[in-house]
Amino acid sequence: MIVIMNGFEHEVAPKANLADLVAKVSGAETGIAVAVNDEVVPRHSWSTTPLTAGARIEVLTAVQGG
Repeated sequence: MIVIMNGFEHEVAPKANLADLVAKVSGAETGIAVAVNDEVVPRHSWSTTPLTAGARIEVLTAVQGG
């Protein structure tokens, strides 16, 4: 199944959930925010949030520096 993540198509397993996708694209344990179809999904809900074909997902990682 194809989802759109950060503007690019990504292939995911048919029964993948949001936690699966985040783990696939980021090794970060903290500092990540995710929105699906313009709605922020709390971290505690990632593993219970199924992905659907064509879903628009934005994965944002906090960065600091100066």
